[in-house]
Amino acid sequence: MEKVKYLILGAGPAGLTVANRLKQKGEDSFLLLEKEKEAGGLCRSAEVDGAPLDIGGGHFLDVCRPEVNRFLFAFMPEEEWDMYERDSRISFDGDYIGHPFEANIWQMKPEKQREYLESIAEAGCNIGAQKPEGFVDWIYWKLGRRIAEDYMLPYNEKMFGSNLDELGTYWLEKLPNVSYEETKRSCVEKRAYGKQPGHARFYYPKKYGYGELWRRMQEAVKERTVTEAAVKRLDVRGHRVICADGSVYEGEKIITTVPWAEWEEIAGMPEELWQGVKRLKHSSTQIEYIPEKMDTKAHWIYYPEKEISYHRILVRHNFCPKGKGYWTETNKERVEQGSCPAESGIFRYMNEYAYPLNTVDKPQIMKKILGWARDREVYGLGRWGEHEHYNSDLVAERAMKLADELKR
Repeated sequence: MEKVKYLILGAGPAGLTVANRLKQKGEDSFLLLEKEKEAGGLCRSAEVDGAPLDIGGGHFLDVCRPEVNRFLFAFMPEEEWDMYERDSRISFDGDYIGHPFEANIWQMKPEKQREYLESIAEAGCNIGAQKPEGFVDWIYWKLGRRIAEDYMLPYNEKMFGSNLDELGTYWLEKLPNVSYEETKRSCVEKRAYGKQPGHARFYYPKKYGYGELWRRMQEAVKERTVTEAAVKRLDVRGHRVICADGSVYEGEKIITTVPWAEWEEIAGMPEELWQGVKRLKHSSTQIEYIPEKMDTKAHWIYYPEKEISYHRILVRHNFCPKGKGYWTETNKERVEQGSCPAESGIFRYMNEYAYPLNTVDKPQIMKKILGWARDREVYGLGRWGEHEHYNSDLVAERAMKLADELKR
């Protein structure tokens, strides 16, 4: 049994950032365990049809966290990246409009613009109606009937599943109100108003997939990394983990980035919390590569139409210089239900853990789990350790802060 000061579980962006930050601070008593043959988690890339493809879906490095980017550029210098102005679109009415939907109805035909403006004017948030608690009712209240029914609800059903009311609304509070006046102004001046979406500007490697960054970070700590080490049981009282092959590792402090639902057992966890773990939900997605070149300048496109199996595509040839085609992202439920017919794809990959679901009771569940674990020097971190839909740059920021906290 190997004993270290810091035992890090999972070598995705969270685990790799913690490990490398600790190393930069002079720490060498740490060990990184990863169940796959290579690190990177959802940000891994594979060589497909002569160019990289990101098997976890679309992942990009946002420009909005300069300190994080400076840290990451130490492993993959800035000159190895291209910067892009985001071009994302929504399939609508046989054509495409810009994203977000409400900021770009000016791109529709005039009669459609009037219909959507009237619907926005009648939205609950614009007429002073009481805010509802259910997810579906909240979408109507926030966006108005037309945007809710034509885009937001069908898209979310395709992405997260048909039972939308099991989702809470707390994670949507950051969305700005859809202002009738601003929307009308955009229609008059024919340009978008309002808050920019995430990844308004982003980096993507010039020669590689996004996974190359994380591969290099793994290489920087390879002497302290064990791959094909699938952790199965966590003994909180003994500060040790047991892997599928029976190997045991012990750490004074344990940093876990793996999904809580993956644990077969967490020894010492109260039954109430263990039942909470079992109530956590996630969605799974299948990535499929289609070799056809698309006649568009968009980087990715959202598809709310129910008759189309996937909910979005990433147009690889518009941000990956050697890329030819595009890849689709489809919810596992739609694949299993036969909603996803065989395409002309030449590569498919199923991500069992793609998106944490923001169910109604999730905040209370995770607050209790993370608080209990931290009191015992076990730290949940990242998209799965915290069960939050974090992008990789935010994950890296949180990992850097945790490493700095632990090394004070």
